[in-house]
Amino acid sequence: MQKIENINERTLIERFKVGDETAFELLFRFYYAGLVLYANQIILNRPDSEEIVQDFFVQLWEDRLKINSADSLKPYLFTCIKNRAFNYLKSEGIKEKVHQYIKAQVEEDILYDPDIYISEELQGEIKRAIDKLPDRCREIFIKSRFKGDSNDEIANELDISKRTVETQISKALRILRVELKDYVGLLFLLGILKNF
Repeated sequence: MQKIENINERTLIERFKVGDETAFELLFRFYYAGLVLYANQIILNRPDSEEIVQDFFVQLWEDRLKINSADSLKPYLFTCIKNRAFNYLKSEGIKEKVHQYIKAQVEEDILYDPDIYISEELQGEIKRAIDKLPDRCREIFIKSRFKGDSNDEIANELDISKRTVETQISKALRILRVELKDYVGLLFLLGILKNF
């Protein structure tokens, strides 16, 4: 049985169903990033992927009493996000042929397997590797890759040159390429190690 913050997920689901906001927050934080990455693999639009997932969690909170008791929400969450992503594509007027191709990819390709988006092993490896970065390098890399800040924004916020930001990101990528060598292809495709 999956544990989140050392609590069985089934227990969190039961607490969430009766309106426990802390349980909801733990579930949200555990699944959010993976669901956004999953949606983004389908619609190829990060801001809209975030909006899809956020809207879904709002709806999930409102409909929490309808949730069936289960050991894990993962199958339900990823199925709902997949359906919402497809609905987004339809609403954006994507041609049916492209829509069917993407749908087939989602059903068959390992990149669309929900397990890779919440794998504790992968999350743990990423965290350990990032923790090994020098402090300033880590701070800049996190702002760039996980918060989505531009190099100009980071430079202004930290009162450093844009070139320093670029150098620190390059340094982080070199270190992470070594530390995460077994996951490089996947992380590149997920956008974490872009410009490798």
